[in-house]
Amino acid sequence: MMDPREGEFVDRMGLVMERFGGTRTMGRMYAWLMICDPAHQSLTELAARLGVSKTAVSTVARQLETSGMVERVPTASREHRYQIATGGWEHVLKVQLAGVRLAVEALDLGLAAVGGDRPGQRARLEETREFFAWTERDAEDMLRRWRDSREGPDQ
Repeated sequence: MMDPREGEFVDRMGLVMERFGGTRTMGRMYAWLMICDPAHQSLTELAARLGVSKTAVSTVARQLETSGMVERVPTASREHRYQIATGGWEHVLKVQLAGVRLAVEALDLGLAAVGGDRPGQRARLEETREFFAWTERDAEDMLRRWRDSREGPDQ
């Protein structure tokens, strides 16, 4: 059984994950894996702690593994055990940034489609394209600064 503060944290992370487009169970499982001891848990243990079915936990574990948020731990038995993957959130952000790149490319097509004889439409497209291009450049710089901070003298 989780203590009440742990339970509140796990539930709040479920809400956070929903805001990022995941499921509440995804966030709850990720949160529990951040604070559990030992740091790796079986599907049976996760289901019991989170109060959800083993099938639901198995589905969520596969989704989190595919997204790079958790990893399967090798075991001598056939039992699947999971733990937090290093760099998981960075990986998720990189995937999201691929969508920003697609937006820039789509807006380039839009600019080509309207040409120069529709200044109102062109201005709206240019502003939006500039926003996404700036976001893409700034995010790459932010990720570089993040990696540098992790490798800095305090580490």
